[in-house]
Amino acid sequence: MIETLEAPVLAEPSHALPDGLVDRVIAGERITDDDALALYRFPLADLGALADHRRDLAKGAAYGGRGKEIVTYIIDRNINYTNVCNVYCKFCAFYRTEKDFDHYVLSREQLDQKLDELTAIGGIQILLQGGHHPKLGIDWYLDMLSHVRAKYPHINVHGFSPPEFNHFAEVFKMPLREVITRFHAAGLGSIPGGGGEILVDRVRRRIAPLKCDSDHWLEVMQIAHELGMKTSATMMFGHVETVPERIEHLRRLRVQQDQSGGFTAFICWTFQPDNTKLKAPPVGSHEYLRMQALSRIYLDNIPNVQSSWVTQGPRIGQVALRHGANDYGSVMMEENVVSKAGTSFRVTVEEIERLVREAGYEPRRRNNWYELVDEAPVAEAAA
Repeated sequence: MIETLEAPVLAEPSHALPDGLVDRVIAGERITDDDALALYRFPLADLGALADHRRDLAKGAAYGGRGKEIVTYIIDRNINYTNVCNVYCKFCAFYRTEKDFDHYVLSREQLDQKLDELTAIGGIQILLQGGHHPKLGIDWYLDMLSHVRAKYPHINVHGFSPPEFNHFAEVFKMPLREVITRFHAAGLGSIPGGGGEILVDRVRRRIAPLKCDSDHWLEVMQIAHELGMKTSATMMFGHVETVPERIEHLRRLRVQQDQSGGFTAFICWTFQPDNTKLKAPPVGSHEYLRMQALSRIYLDNIPNVQSSWVTQGPRIGQVALRHGANDYGSVMMEENVVSKAGTSFRVTVEEIERLVREAGYEPRRRNNWYELVDEAPVAEAAA
């Protein structure tokens, strides 16, 4: 309940804010795009405090009323089934063409080895994504999903992305809804928000002109939600977009969530420029924390915000827990895309739990639906 939360103590703003904006944020009210732009200019410490307050509003009733005290994480693995791709995104250092010596498509044996390794450390999910391969047919994908479901029933396939599904519909010459329905029936459990970048077509035409536009990205999410699947939402920023365009991206996500209600979480990260064709001055951790905090306040209908230690490093991932995030993401025993762009961080379960405790929270394992899957600590169980 709002009345049980103490309002954050804020410094005097360094610039004028719209009348009553801070009070409206504290009360949990929806903000406008103009409000968001004003908050973007707010001192980071105060913006973080407001986002932290909104986190408590969003999560306070979760987990038996202990949501304010808990930070969740998941044990999963990124698996890129192929690096062959024909959309040539300027920000990507991962893709290869079939002419490149190091292109690949995973065999079933290679996939099983990865899943066996994940199972050995208690993993329960894979993030399964690849390039836009121009030649793999639908039976290849359905057989892969059916194989994972049959041999590894404990593992959720959080797989593909809206651009991939639009690619599939074109290659398979099949309606988008039918493709998603058949993937779901074969074993796809949920869909990640990959390929969102910035949901503004001016930006998308600059950085990935062959990838689906923003309306088609959102259409995949609409269909998935109608089919009862949960998905995540993302934003990759810090390249050619403007701040108002970042806010437009958030608005489109919020509108979509109002319509279909299937986004479980929001994750944002900064563009990593090394080894890519797109050259832009990298934005730092300060800008990352600012956008995450603003996103928590703006996205009042998406319950979970995940910190992005993969691009920012474990310590900034920890700081993000005081800027609106309630989830530390994944152990991610494998990551191939961001690392190709020059950023490579790794964390273990023990490190995640230590960092979460140091931030003043209780670490708990979850599944893709943000249900706790570990045993409660002894003290909590006794209570």
